[in-house]
Amino acid sequence: MTHPTSTYRVQVNADFPLPATAEVVDYLRDLGVGALYTSPILRSTEGSTHGYDVLAHDAIDDEAGGRAALDALSARLRNAGLGLVVDVVPNHVAISPPADANAWFWDVLQHGRDSRYAKAFDVDWSRHGGRILLPVLGASLREVLDAGEIVRAVAAGSDDSAGTAESSSGDVLRYHEHVWPLAPGTADGELDDVIFRQHYLPDHWRSAAHDLNYRRFFDVTTLAGLRVEDPQVFEESHALVVELVRDGTVTGLRVDHPDGLAEPAEYLDRLAEATGGVWTVVEKILEPGEHLPAEWQCAGTTGYDALAEVTGLFVDPAGEDALTRVYTEFTGDATPYDEVVARGKRLVLTEILGSEVEWLHRLLPHEPREAIVELLVAMPVYRTYARPGAPPSDHDRAVLAEAVARAPEEWRTAAERIAGYLLDGTYPAFTTRFQQTSGPAMAKGVEDTAFYRYTRLASLNEVGGSPAVFGPTRITDRGGMTTLSTHDTKRSEDVRARISLLSEVPEEWGAAVRRWSALAARHGSIERNLEYLMFQTFVGAYPLDADRAVAYALKAAREQKQRTSWLDQDEAYEAELERWVRGTLADPDLTRDLDAFMAPLVGHGWTASLAQKLVQLTMPGVPDVYQGCELWDYSLVDPDNRRPVDYATRRRLLAELATLDAEAITARAAEGLPKLHVVRTALHLRRERPEAFDGSYEPVEAAGAWADRVVAFARGGAVLTVVPRLTIAVDDWKDTTLPVPAGTWRNLLTGDAVAGGGARPVAELFARFPVALLERETP
Repeated sequence: MTHPTSTYRVQVNADFPLPATAEVVDYLRDLGVGALYTSPILRSTEGSTHGYDVLAHDAIDDEAGGRAALDALSARLRNAGLGLVVDVVPNHVAISPPADANAWFWDVLQHGRDSRYAKAFDVDWSRHGGRILLPVLGASLREVLDAGEIVRAVAAGSDDSAGTAESSSGDVLRYHEHVWPLAPGTADGELDDVIFRQHYLPDHWRSAAHDLNYRRFFDVTTLAGLRVEDPQVFEESHALVVELVRDGTVTGLRVDHPDGLAEPAEYLDRLAEATGGVWTVVEKILEPGEHLPAEWQCAGTTGYDALAEVTGLFVDPAGEDALTRVYTEFTGDATPYDEVVARGKRLVLTEILGSEVEWLHRLLPHEPREAIVELLVAMPVYRTYARPGAPPSDHDRAVLAEAVARAPEEWRTAAERIAGYLLDGTYPAFTTRFQQTSGPAMAKGVEDTAFYRYTRLASLNEVGGSPAVFGPTRITDRGGMTTLSTHDTKRSEDVRARISLLSEVPEEWGAAVRRWSALAARHGSIERNLEYLMFQTFVGAYPLDADRAVAYALKAAREQKQRTSWLDQDEAYEAELERWVRGTLADPDLTRDLDAFMAPLVGHGWTASLAQKLVQLTMPGVPDVYQGCELWDYSLVDPDNRRPVDYATRRRLLAELATLDAEAITARAAEGLPKLHVVRTALHLRRERPEAFDGSYEPVEAAGAWADRVVAFARGGAVLTVVPRLTIAVDDWKDTTLPVPAGTWRNLLTGDAVAGGGARPVAELFARFPVALLERETP
């Protein structure tokens, strides 16, 4: 399994298609990148900005440029010496309107259980009279029929398709943008009778919360779960991807959401066999202290675990008590984080994922529904991996024992029985479905609810981490990928670095938010946890324009699910929230105060950003740079972090680097040149000295007054990374030293020679540039 030296992630879509991607290949080569890493490139829903809504597995997306554009990109990458890592989506497919866009699902709607693709989808045919519920209507089916909103029509492409809407002999049903096929021999008769003779049942969109009978991706009804555990489904859905690997077009794979699969380990075995063991990483979210299952045939994760480790290094644990006091006094909310999580998961399982819970209860009707819910709420990780007929792992036993212990006392005995069923395989279908449900419960209840309700220090509210774990952390010697920003992170790496500074100045921060809140009260009132989060966002993304701030605030409020939500939007509250945001950011008294607060923090934020980036780029694993993050990037949650990247500016700045010394680069910090310098230098070193980064990882301990403010480690005995942390209190490095191994070294970020074989003053290493990357030149 050959791994890339590094990757660079791009979001491919109609606005940045494959031909445009090809145009940045030379820039990526010059930056030092080892492989281009793309979002999904198979045919997806029209206008998709992300590609995870795959419609067909046998074609490259036309909006992205199609197969010819992919072949041209591949040739350009080979000429530049770069690999190509692509994102694959095995868990689900899009069933967005019109339904015939997905040929497999269309066939199932037309032929029901007799469709050759029926086994491709998880459908509970015992429900709704053997029909698939389609929760898309704006009212009840009866009301929609009475209003004449569902009509018979001629399918596009048929002989008389020009004579649209009300053809009594038509062969499809239309409801606004939705189009559904008619089962053979069911076209004639009254419209009511026609509809009730189909293999599907249109219903109000709210019915998805409790009555859905097909597996979906999280709570997204337009993404239907795919049964890749079936060998034929796997083969048909992966034929093109395997072909691209076999012919050398693709050199690595990123597997999306493996926890949604019935058998992730079996899937990875089959994928490795089909691709000849190509380098593969999985988007597996590991909770703190959790490890990737050892039997999985992959190089590792996509790096959220590394992100959490690196972030934790730059959070000051000494500030936890004071920051907690500021937070609880400001919000009036002292609810422990574990309880916030439990409430969030319980809410999601009750109001959003009710269909999934009902399905589980149908598979285990003799146990209380509430006990199933509470066991899901108590799960400390995304899922277990019990395989019916196989002995359970020690990990799964420990996880379920912890979950049972955390379940409410009134449901604990039943929860213990249910956990036993999961481990002994008594009810195989229940075991599979429970494990496919616990992940969505965690994702929606924690990441998309609790992270917006518990906002003590928002830099910790990130996938793979925990707001309750308040630094510091240690770097793990791992394989797989490392990352700091992705298309799914709640905020970019540089925003997190800024917010983490607040742990170093909790008292000053507390005074500032009290002043800002008093000034902001002129412009309205919003929920206090959200207000506290918004003030952190103003700091992290400073300076933040009002349009971006409003978009973020609305999304955060809906995810919070307290005053408004995606399902039940409170238009009056959302209007008040927008007035508050716009008024606050336009208030001259508040913005002057914000400017004064930020003035001393901006430079420390840059230093923290450089430090965490150098650690990520040189620690064990394959580092990924998310599109555009080679310069300062102050993006917030998607879609903000998927905005177009200005590559013209990046090309120009990269060309200028060769003419500038360390002081000149530092002097242009506002342009992002120091970060570009760090990224370029580290990526080139990884490409030129792969043996060092495939070698050992050895922490190096500093000594002296500020020893705890230095992070250093050696790679393969040939590379030494040295960065500062928590620098606000460090006016000078005093007697702090770092042992540099014997030999002659060169600081690649300054060009300075560094003599090894003894302790070197840290102040000397950081004299000309905020971080140091040393390469050993002689033994």
